[in-house]
Amino acid sequence: MNYISEQQWIDWVDNLSLDDYLIIDEFISDTLYDKIKVFLLDKLQEDAFAKAGIGALAAHQVNSEIRTDFVYWLDKVRDTALEELFDLIITFKSKLNELCFLSLGGYEFHLAHYPKGSFYKKHLDQFKGRNNRLITLIIYFNDQWEPGDGGELRIFREGKSELVVAPIARRAVIFKSNIIEHEVLMANKSRYSLTGWLLYQPTSVGYLLG
Repeated sequence: MNYISEQQWIDWVDNLSLDDYLIIDEFISDTLYDKIKVFLLDKLQEDAFAKAGIGALAAHQVNSEIRTDFVYWLDKVRDTALEELFDLIITFKSKLNELCFLSLGGYEFHLAHYPKGSFYKKHLDQFKGRNNRLITLIIYFNDQWEPGDGGELRIFREGKSELVVAPIARRAVIFKSNIIEHEVLMANKSRYSLTGWLLYQPTSVGYLLG
């Protein structure tokens, strides 16, 4: 993306490699933010979100003791209004491959809505028997978030204190999917985000493009 310089990409990737996680404020432009937020709210209005589950493929199940959010899986072919977002994801994947000598081959992303009272207990972004998620990317869409609104991301760091990240608008959190355990604290009002993963190899699911 032309608003992110080559040096900025290098600095971000260096910090991610060093710390296993990265927090970036104002990660996306105001224009892209508005496009995604409008798209998200439109899909909510259309009742296009589904109850989120845990586990992959045959092991997939809905468990409200672990997570209570709702998601809308993105598809590059279907969701043409978000072309700029897909371009950003592909650019980010390419930069990681170039600068870290990775072999990222695909991605999977969804929009998430945490209604008031929703949460996601401590977990790792890997499925049993499927370990192709390498990098997690989260972008928040919560205008005028205030302390007490809840929905913070708690990051667990081995040998270090926990880190609590407020889900403020345009903030991105990036981390190594197979290393960083995390949870979403209970939201006290509706909480919106984009969450996805860069993959070693895409699976056969239709929304994995790139």
